[in-house]
Amino acid sequence: MKLPGPDHPITITQNPRRVRVTAGDIVIAESSKALTLKEARYPAVQYLPREDANMALLERTERTTHCPYKGDASYYSIKADGKTLDNAIWTYETPFPAMTEISGHLAFYPDKVKIEEVG
Repeated sequence: MKLPGPDHPITITQNPRRVRVTAGDIVIAESSKALTLKEARYPAVQYLPREDANMALLERTERTTHCPYKGDASYYSIKADGKTLDNAIWTYETPFPAMTEISGHLAFYPDKVKIEEVG
């Protein structure tokens, strides 16, 4: 486990705008409680609360990855409109202590879905 610091900063802030995630014309998640995670030089990532996602469209996969700063990530595919977007979502169900704010939240790959601020 590594801690964020000056050499690898990570900040988590409340996004003041409403965030919508769509696959085609189908809304997968929409929330006014999204968190914006900024990590080092990576693009900012929106983490939406699980309760603001249509979990009926999501299917857990076997994929897992490890981040030394956040912990172990689990993945979901999106099944909507007759299509499957494999491993389009990741989540840290039990993140490391420094990242507990993202527990219960979902992040989406922007090359698989549309992520937009709508309000």
